[in-house]
Amino acid sequence: MNKSEVDDVVSRVRTFIREQVIPVDDEYDGDIAAAGGDERRRELQAAARAAGVFAPHVPTGLGGLGMNMVDRAPVFEEAGYSLFGPVALNINAPDEGNMHLLDHIATAGQRERYLTPLASGEQRSGFAMTEPSPGAGSDPSALATTATRVDGGWLINGEKYFITGADGADFFIIMARTGEQATMFLAPADREGLTVGRHMRSLDTSMLGGHCEMTFTDCFIPDEDVLGEVGKGFAGAQIRLGPARMTHVMRWLGAARRAHEVAVTHVAGREAFGTRLADLGMMQQMIADNEIDIAATRALLMEACRVLDDGGRASKETSIAKTFAAEALHRIADRAVQMCGGLGTTHDLPVAKIAREIRPFRIYDGPSEVHRWSLAKRAVREITR
Repeated sequence: MNKSEVDDVVSRVRTFIREQVIPVDDEYDGDIAAAGGDERRRELQAAARAAGVFAPHVPTGLGGLGMNMVDRAPVFEEAGYSLFGPVALNINAPDEGNMHLLDHIATAGQRERYLTPLASGEQRSGFAMTEPSPGAGSDPSALATTATRVDGGWLINGEKYFITGADGADFFIIMARTGEQATMFLAPADREGLTVGRHMRSLDTSMLGGHCEMTFTDCFIPDEDVLGEVGKGFAGAQIRLGPARMTHVMRWLGAARRAHEVAVTHVAGREAFGTRLADLGMMQQMIADNEIDIAATRALLMEACRVLDDGGRASKETSIAKTFAAEALHRIADRAVQMCGGLGTTHDLPVAKIAREIRPFRIYDGPSEVHRWSLAKRAVREITR
């Protein structure tokens, strides 16, 4: 897309979010289950289609707008201005990342069965990777779920937890160990031997389907539902990982920007100590620091997106952008709460729920500490080789 076309989509998304999505988001304090769950999702997505802003990232052949990473960044940011915006545009996690992965490596049959209904909003999905200790978490090499070869396919056994969107998902991408390596598999949610368990109640409430435990007990997966190559699961997952981290940054940047703008509006209209709060030096420092964190997050995000669009893995760039953004956006939301004083802790303003939702991002998609460890190892290797 050219710049004017992108700007037009951004403008339409901005109008749609403010007029049709934010009122619902604020009414239910960012709790998607309280707002109606999948029924509400279908309503919002129908409205997004009518507004011409549905699935901006999906290839045009599947009914989307076909935007690349650079073009979608400002669109996703505008969608993220409401916590329900990503659900409405069908760009929420984990579905958006799963669409990206399926579009790149799914077979023709898998595209028809899984990608097409996911891209249209007819279905939802999950990515079953994370496991309880001592299984895979921040260290994927600890993967404990196994897939054993049997006639015509594989039997999967193991436990997963913190699987986002699992409750109500129509299918899953499952990571399991096949010998010394890992393989990805596709499975409908009603497959015998696949069980979605309890919700793990967490700080955030805007993720449709929650974060759930799962168990696999002799769950049979036919050969045609192996996703990618046997033994190449970790390599395949990398196709999803970098872009998904950046789309997380895009969405949460929008939310943090809303918190900042609400806070600035508040301090510009509130008087204390004989002046506007916005004219006090300590308040001005928080406003300025938020502006700096927003600008720096955008710059690092766009650099990583350019590398991804050019066909690079962008491992370093996405790791830097994700780590900085997760911490910067948390700072922005926290300052916004502080700037709004007592009101900032209440449901009267949206800053409290945004701070609540953003905090886990410093852990999701890799804790900041793991990214720093990886970046440090890469720096030492590059400088001393």
